[in-house]
Amino acid sequence: MNEDPNEDAKLDEIVRSGPGGALALAGIATAIVIGLWFLFYFAVFLPRGVIQ
Repeated sequence: MNEDPNEDAKLDEIVRSGPGGALALAGIATAIVIGLWFLFYFAVFLPRGVIQ
């Protein structure tokens, strides 16, 4: 374990702040995937028209 109590306090502060960066990254990645899906839908499926 860490011997420096100052270092432990810094670590506790980081852990207490939560996973903000990971959630932001996941949100951005999800938005990119959804955006690509819409791009594919409008660029490929709609121009082909209705399949009968």
